[in-house]
Amino acid sequence: MKKFFEFEALGTNYKKETVAGLTTFLSMAYILFVNPSILSAAGMDGNAVFVATALAAAIGSLLMGVIAKYPIALAPGMGLNAFFAFSVVLGMGVPWQTALSGVLASGLIFIVLTLTGVREKIINAIPAELKYAVGAGIGLFITFIGFQGAGIIRADEATLVALGDISSGNALLAIFGVVLTVVLMVRGINGAIFIGMVATAIVGMLTNLVHVPTAVVSSVPSLAPTFGAAFTNFGDIFTIQMLVVILTFLFVDFFDTAGTLVAVANQAGLMKDNKLPRAGKALFADSSATVVGSILGTSTTTSYIESSAGVAAGGRSGFTSVVTAGLFVLAIFFSPLLGVVTSAVTAPALIIVGILMVSSLGKIEWQRFEVAVPAFLTIIAMPLTYSIATGIAIGFIFYPITMIAKGRAKEINPIMYGLFVIFVLYFIFLV
Repeated sequence: MKKFFEFEALGTNYKKETVAGLTTFLSMAYILFVNPSILSAAGMDGNAVFVATALAAAIGSLLMGVIAKYPIALAPGMGLNAFFAFSVVLGMGVPWQTALSGVLASGLIFIVLTLTGVREKIINAIPAELKYAVGAGIGLFITFIGFQGAGIIRADEATLVALGDISSGNALLAIFGVVLTVVLMVRGINGAIFIGMVATAIVGMLTNLVHVPTAVVSSVPSLAPTFGAAFTNFGDIFTIQMLVVILTFLFVDFFDTAGTLVAVANQAGLMKDNKLPRAGKALFADSSATVVGSILGTSTTTSYIESSAGVAAGGRSGFTSVVTAGLFVLAIFFSPLLGVVTSAVTAPALIIVGILMVSSLGKIEWQRFEVAVPAFLTIIAMPLTYSIATGIAIGFIFYPITMIAKGRAKEINPIMYGLFVIFVLYFIFLV
């Protein structure tokens, strides 16, 4: 096992990888409850979606860990599930079974793009500056999510965002978690993020801010209401409306995944010569997970940026993802215990990870304005638009413009010109 996952070369061990896998799981366990809530609004059975979510996450994470050997976990993606439920099903009036067929189709297309090497070539064609910007932008984005979830930041009609009620219980609990985790990190304590989350959850239960579970084990709900539904109306996807839906699923998943893979790999020190080793295998695992998830009965399954919490806790190999996969399987049986993982408990991890990820800002050549402009727009657009994909799109549109204006057109990979056109069309027809 150690040889297969290259523990010695990566400077890791079973203890580090296990703690990292558990940390990643705790950071993304919220999806087990949020996803059923969102998809049930589209008329799907919430209990079945819960099981589908757990199994899709487990299978996807296992594929990533064993095939690509990366410490990156997968689960149904936030944003894509909202698009599925509120835009496609409720907004367009598309039956949820047909929407699942669209997810299945996008996953199959993904696999074809991966096997032909097109997807890997696209990622490797992205300039180093933009890859660093994507990592930093995602860092700001997840920090914003952490602040928002804890109530430290709130919506405001006049200024869009403002300081929340930091005297509220959840905000104070999150602040406690941040302070504790920061102290542990500064002291160089291994697994500081994980320890901080556990301590925050315990304090939350002691202060009645986090629900104390009344049971440890519960029965497993039936998967029957959603399993295989993606095949029911598959013939209905061949319409202009559904082609737009499939393209959107494909587009958002493609670039969210690309951004997450690059950001987490950079954080873990796994990038080599500005390229992602085994990128094809990682992308195949991701696209296969989408296909499996759609068959089980959930929206697009994708790589999770919360994996960076596990990397920060010491995860470096695919064994981290294997541990996370096992925990998602166990979650099906011990779902009552997951009630302690509230937004206030996960907020400290997201905020600290955001701090770690913005370190890539130092690698960007800010004195070169033609590089600074697309990098900055990529970074700032992610939290402001609440979308990783939109941030990538804006930055990638400006990159050819500034490089050509500077007289450096020959340095631009032809693929970047193609992405420029695609992103422009994306804003014209899909946004």
